Amino acid sequence: MAYASKMKVTVLAMSAVIGFLSTQRSSGVVPTYGYQIVRSYPHDRGAFTQGLIYRGGVFYEGTGLNGRSGIRKVKLETGEVLQAKPLSSEYFGEGITDWNQQLIQITWQSEVGFVYDINTFEQTKRWTYKGEGWGITHDATRLIMSDGSSALRFLDPSSMKETGRIIVKDANGPVERLNELEYVKGEVFANVWTTNRIARIDPKTGQVTGWIDLAGILAPSERAGADVLNGIAYDAAGDRLFVTGKLWPRVFEIKLVKRG
Repeated sequence: MAYASKMKVTVLAMSAVIGFLSTQRSSGVVPTYGYQIVRSYPHDRGAFTQGLIYRGGVFYEGTGLNGRSGIRKVKLETGEVLQAKPLSSEYFGEGITDWNQQLIQITWQSEVGFVYDINTFEQTKRWTYKGEGWGITHDATRLIMSDGSSALRFLDPSSMKETGRIIVKDANGPVERLNELEYVKGEVFANVWTTNRIARIDPKTGQVTGWIDLAGILAPSERAGADVLNGIAYDAAGDRLFVTGKLWPRVFEIKLVKRG
């Protein structure tokens, strides 16, 4: 979600968070998970993280803000930027994912997405879509995209045409403000914008199967200048889960701990 729009909806967002937390207390249906920090790694405090994936031993990261958006390849252990390609300043970059040796990047309000060669970062394609772009990931056959609402859109990775969508919901109704996405063991993990929570979603039904509560993961001493939680990456080979945020100084490798 864009920084600029955040100022316009501060009151709405705060009330939504209160309602969101009340929802979690009242539903009592799906499990909530806390976390154990396995390790933390340096992260560029200047990176307004919009998308994060782990492939081939490195992170690929998409960043936002006009004039600061782009894609980059980042060394896990040190946070060193190994390769980067800026996005034209007219675009506000959002989520990224990979598909068949390509990187896919969406934009916030420009209704355009870009495809790059994952090795050279050369742009190979662009396509258009209706509405906003927030997060993107994929399963074995299709791309999965969020637009800031409670909907997940499904796209054909060859044509980039929308093939369907579902509404994400829990026991109390639709779950709004779905942001950065990651596909993990058959589920879609989704940051919920302005909160410290990640929804675990069944992509067949849209049902929330669990909540991950990451409150307190960033130390108070590191909060100055940091923005919201946003960035989920999964190392399928090593079964490792990583999280970070916009302008955060660290990426955290975590293990989930079921509560109660």
